[in-house]
Amino acid sequence: MDKNILNDYMDACALIKETEDDIRKLRKKKKTIIQTNVKGSNPDFPYQPQRFTIHGTTFTYGDDSHLRFEEKLLEEQKANAEAIKLQVEQWMLTIPTRMQRIIRYKCFEKLQWGEVAIKFGGKATADSVKMEFRRFMDQNNDLF
Repeated sequence: MDKNILNDYMDACALIKETEDDIRKLRKKKKTIIQTNVKGSNPDFPYQPQRFTIHGTTFTYGDDSHLRFEEKLLEEQKANAEAIKLQVEQWMLTIPTRMQRIIRYKCFEKLQWGEVAIKFGGKATADSVKMEFRRFMDQNNDLF
């Protein structure tokens, strides 16, 4: 297994959230309504002044096709990130529970080795947990 895949997992999770936000912003652009007031009068006698409220969108057909294309790209980006995330989660189910916990604490929660050892309690030390992780990663270099 490539050790960088665990970092890719974190990036993929963040990218999914960021992409979802970008998609929401794009969709909000389409729904932006502009409103203004206009003064006028009746065209026939008596010429009475009137106020009219006009509202609409500045969104054009060209804008629509551009935003659809951009949204499609973002959806593909999100799908790729979700595939990486799923791949790592499936792999995590195949490894020992202790190693799952070490990886979650160290790689996903970004704890220091000493903090990981405290979570395990008992005779675990920062060096022992770190060594256990390194041995596992070295032995399982071809899991992906």
